[in-house]
Amino acid sequence: MIHKKQRKYIPAELEIKWEVLEPFYSELLNRPINSVEELEKWLQDRSELEAALEEDFAWRYIRMTCDTASEELLQKFQYFATEIEPQIAPYNNKLNEKFVASPYAEKLDGEKFFIYLRGIKTALEIFREQNIPIFTEIQVEQQKYQSITGAMSVHMDDKEFTLEQAAVFLKDLDRNKRQATWEKITARRLQEKDKLNDLYNHLRGLRHQVAINAGFENFRDYMFKALGRFDYTPQDCYHFHEAIEKEIVPILREQAEKRKQTLGLDRLKPWDTEVDTSGKPALKPFNTGEELIEKSIQCFTNIGHYLGERLEIMKENGLFDVESRKGKAPGGYNYPLAETGAPFIFMNSAGGMRDLTTMVHEGGHAVHTFLTADLELNDFKHCPSEVAELASMSMELMSMDNWDVYFKDEAELKRAKKDQLLDVLKTLPWVAVIDQFQHWIYTNPGHTTDERTEAWLKIFDRFGANFVDWSEHTEAKQNLWQKQLHVFEIPFYYIEYGMAQLGAIAVWKNYKENPEKGLEQYLAALKLGYTKTIGEIYETAGIKFDFSAAYVKELAQFVKAEMDKIN
Repeated sequence: MIHKKQRKYIPAELEIKWEVLEPFYSELLNRPINSVEELEKWLQDRSELEAALEEDFAWRYIRMTCDTASEELLQKFQYFATEIEPQIAPYNNKLNEKFVASPYAEKLDGEKFFIYLRGIKTALEIFREQNIPIFTEIQVEQQKYQSITGAMSVHMDDKEFTLEQAAVFLKDLDRNKRQATWEKITARRLQEKDKLNDLYNHLRGLRHQVAINAGFENFRDYMFKALGRFDYTPQDCYHFHEAIEKEIVPILREQAEKRKQTLGLDRLKPWDTEVDTSGKPALKPFNTGEELIEKSIQCFTNIGHYLGERLEIMKENGLFDVESRKGKAPGGYNYPLAETGAPFIFMNSAGGMRDLTTMVHEGGHAVHTFLTADLELNDFKHCPSEVAELASMSMELMSMDNWDVYFKDEAELKRAKKDQLLDVLKTLPWVAVIDQFQHWIYTNPGHTTDERTEAWLKIFDRFGANFVDWSEHTEAKQNLWQKQLHVFEIPFYYIEYGMAQLGAIAVWKNYKENPEKGLEQYLAALKLGYTKTIGEIYETAGIKFDFSAAYVKELAQFVKAEMDKIN
């Protein structure tokens, strides 16, 4: 069993109420600091307090998403968002000011604290007291997306299915069944389109006000600062979109044409993209959530004993909730528990191939959580998404050579690998679409719902529109963006998937050439947490932080060649 780290500053049992917490923030704010050693102790004490609060919030979020129908769990989550966070925010800013003003801050180990100090200065730069209540409102409003989508289900063959469970039938060999499934799922989503548009319009307005208050022209520019994007600019993102359009879209268009011919169709429809073109039933890597966990432990163990041991620890400590059910929020995540040093994996498994990749993806995040657990400060563990997603996406690819634990049949194993590599390429245009859509949204803050729809269609079509015929399903196409949780809950967190996908391909390439060295470099990079720049972390992994057209082409051709090798 695992336990929270022993506390040295705050009591072992700390009730999370502001009247209990406030004395600790006051003490930190008023404590004299007369040496580098005292400053480091101050940082450690502050870190311990922040880790305790992070883990408390984590469990409130986890429990709420596991049961979105529970009013009690929702209220506990909202209590933290409305009663605790707004009180903490001004104190955090004052503590940041105290740290930066200390004459000993510049005497700290420059190599060790460079990233941390840079982040603190940025936080001070964008902090505005008037944004605190707006952030509280945003936090509460964002949760409504989970409630709306978590309640969605459809009836098929006199049975009720969550949308994730129903999506399994999109792989059925019977085209009529696929179409009926897609139409039911789509109709259910469209029932909520106006509600989701209204919610999004409200969130967009709140976010724009945050940016204006902080002295920015728009929320896009604010978020680049808030996310600490020191290594690239909005213009670099546009260039990355262009590289994907030029180098990836043609490969996927060619693959879609092959799919159409193999299936003997005149036109690919939205329900034709998931079925296996071999004419064989959908891949079934496992039957139950428990089996998925067990097989994943074995898969990770076969890559490296340490990896499998981490998932085993999570299983023994009840840190998985993997099966889909009504009332459970959609999607999947790995949530680090800051004090415990372990994560919680949440997903909506329905027994399909996508669930396998979700598990190994979140498993990569989980390993990252364990590897950074003992870093000195809690902030050292807060990796930028370009690094966090490198951990998860690399694991998707490195694990493939051990997927025989899921597939005993060689032909099925080959199908699974080929599907995965095609999905790797398919990720990139969707990333470009979602990212460019958000650039448009927040640089056009006064837009109407109709104007947003028009912008979405132009961007979606530019990157192939999933290479299917939408002519009879215009409304579904117009609202497809609403299924992307990130747009509602984690604005601008998406381009990182594209950058990390390139990095993951490069990590996998190294791993294939030398498994022992490739794994060693991957783990060494993750252990750094966020104590080095993104470029330095990628370099430690043996790869480049590069998303130029030339690099996109090089890695895309490598993936295509690997696909061609699978007969």
